[in-house]
Amino acid sequence: MTVHLGMPQPAAPTRTPSHGTSHRASRRASQRITVGSVPVGGGAPVSVQSMTTTLTADVNATLQQIAELTAAGCEIVRVAVPSQDDADALPAIARKSPIPVIADIHFQPKYVFAAIDAGCAAVRVNPGNIKKFDDKVGQIARAAADAGVPIRIGVNAGSLDPRLLAKHGKATPEALVESALWECSLFEEHGFTNIKISVKHHDPQVMIAAYRELAARCDYPLHLGVTEAGPLLQGTVKSAVAFGILLAEGIGDTIRVSLSAPPVEEVKVGRQILQSLGLREPSLEIVSCPSCGRAQVDVYRLTEQVNAAFDGFPIPLRVAVMGCVVNGPGEAREADLGVASGNGKGQIFVKGQVVATVPESRIVETLLEEALKLADS
Repeated sequence: MTVHLGMPQPAAPTRTPSHGTSHRASRRASQRITVGSVPVGGGAPVSVQSMTTTLTADVNATLQQIAELTAAGCEIVRVAVPSQDDADALPAIARKSPIPVIADIHFQPKYVFAAIDAGCAAVRVNPGNIKKFDDKVGQIARAAADAGVPIRIGVNAGSLDPRLLAKHGKATPEALVESALWECSLFEEHGFTNIKISVKHHDPQVMIAAYRELAARCDYPLHLGVTEAGPLLQGTVKSAVAFGILLAEGIGDTIRVSLSAPPVEEVKVGRQILQSLGLREPSLEIVSCPSCGRAQVDVYRLTEQVNAAFDGFPIPLRVAVMGCVVNGPGEAREADLGVASGNGKGQIFVKGQVVATVPESRIVETLLEEALKLADS
């Protein structure tokens, strides 16, 4: 018996934006929708989303956090709308936000209409916990169609429609997909197909199975997420594993990394996942050794210093920070910039060539000087 381990089938290599080649599969064909200024699906770049943690009713605090997320590379932001005060804040937030705003609606259908009227770029609804949601679909479809606003049908394992929980016993991949496609069919009855879908679960294996089935059964764009993924390290690992497998198979059009951490960290992790898969133009990539008994420099401290010095650098660079002469010269030679350290000195490489040997105290300064030369060239 052959056991499928979830690894993507080999595909013809495609050239990544800079270093190396990619062997991921072709992107799944999907419809394209537009969330504000951001295209989603239909071959558009995979976008990174996050969600504010502020009270949405506090307009200034919410806009400040959106500005921080935008600076970190977030392209679409979601805000929670659990109360009338939050709904009342939406017009100002949608108008002043530098990136498209999605209203996240649970329990009260009236907030869906408030979000559309407020000018939000999209609305996320969770059918499993909106009372009598099926009865409201026609009205929602008409309002969204008139405004040109996409709807995300967001199915979560923790809030699955009670009817499907009773049928399947728990939030299985089949239950998540059945819920999503059932709600899509209700919208389709009203001629509304400006939809994207998510089927999130805290277990990456269940989530992966659900998205694979969903991808095979519809052509709507898909929003990937491992919900309630956990604290920073655990959530990062879960998301990287699940997203990496699905995106390498061509499944997924937009992502949100869910972490019990500041939302800026979600954006950083999401962008790193996309860069690692060649789905996003690389920015700063630090290639650094884990250190060992051969190291003749404090690699951890040096790496932190280099990372801080190059934060926000205007051109994408791969910078190697190596602590000894075993792998150091080879890795430094392969990077745009690099240092191989030893005996209180650092050998500086630029595009494969040694350009200087400097005292340890001048390594970071010299790397930055050489980087600025590259930026000007």
